Amino acid sequence: MHNFLPIAYFQNQFVPFEDAKISIATHALHYGTGAFGGLRCIADPENPNQYLLFRLDLHCKRLSNSARFLNYDLPASKIQEAIVEFVRKNRPGSSSYIRPFVYTSDLGISPRLHKIEKDFFIYGLELGDYLSPEGVSCRISSWYRQEDRSLPLRGKISGAYITSSLAKTEAVEAGYDEAILMNSQGKICEASGMNVFIVRNGQVITPGPDQDILEGITRGSIITIARDMGLEVIERPVDKSELLIADEVFLSGTAAKITPVKQVENYKLSSDRPITDQLREKITAITENRDPQYKDWVYVISCD
Repeated sequence: MHNFLPIAYFQNQFVPFEDAKISIATHALHYGTGAFGGLRCIADPENPNQYLLFRLDLHCKRLSNSARFLNYDLPASKIQEAIVEFVRKNRPGSSSYIRPFVYTSDLGISPRLHKIEKDFFIYGLELGDYLSPEGVSCRISSWYRQEDRSLPLRGKISGAYITSSLAKTEAVEAGYDEAILMNSQGKICEASGMNVFIVRNGQVITPGPDQDILEGITRGSIITIARDMGLEVIERPVDKSELLIADEVFLSGTAAKITPVKQVENYKLSSDRPITDQLREKITAITENRDPQYKDWVYVISCD
C-alpha cells in the first residue's frame, strides 16, 4: 500500500493527487515515450520546517536532457521550480520519494516524437528503505541490458524499464532480492534500477559509461566521495566472476541509497564491509546536511 503525497503537479497546476489523471489513449502509455526522474526528500533533522533534497540541480538537468530525447524542450530551471513548490505544498511528514515525469501526452496512435503534445507532472510518496540495509541477495539475470545504439541510455526512458521489470521479477520468483544485468558484451552492467560497485584489494571498481549503464547521480557522488576519502576508484568493465570473489559488493541509487550485497547466485559474500560502511555513513551525513564539505550538494527548502 502506497502513501501518496496529497498534492500533485499536473498540467501546469497543483491539484489533489486523485485528480491527476490521464486518458487510456495517452501516447506514452502505449509506446513508452516518457522519461522520469526520482529524488528523495527528507525533513531537516535540525529544523522541521526545512526539507533537504540531494543534488536537486543534477536531477533536474538529467530529466531536462531526457526530455530532449523525446523532442521536448523542458528547461531544468522549470523542473526545479516546480519541484520546490511541490515540496512546499505537500510538506511531507516523513522521508519521501519525488517522481517527476515527462511524456508524450497526445492521444494519437502513431509512434513518433514530432508534432505531438508533451507534458510534465510530479507526484510523490512516502518511502523508507527501498532495499534492506542489511544486504540483499542477487541473481545474474538472463535478460541483458539494452545498448545505447538502440535506446538512449543516458536518459531514464520509461520504455527501457521493461527489461528491469523482467529481470526483477525473474530474480524475486527465483528466491532472490534483486537482479544484476550484464550488457551485450557479457560484462556486469547494473541492477534493475541501481548501479553496481565492487571492492577488491582496497580499490573501488564500477562499470564505466561505456558499459551501457545509466550514469547515476548517486553513483557519481560516491565516486567523488570515495576519491576525496583517499580511495582509488576505477571505472572499467567488470566480469561476472569478479562479483563472486569481491571483498565487497554494493548497489547504489536514489531509492536504494547504498545497499550491500550479501550473496550473488549461490556465492555468499563477506559480512565485513568496511569501505561500504564508510561510504554509507558519509553519504547519509551529506544527505542530512551534516557534512560541511558537501553542503552545496544539498538544496534546502524552507517552509516557514
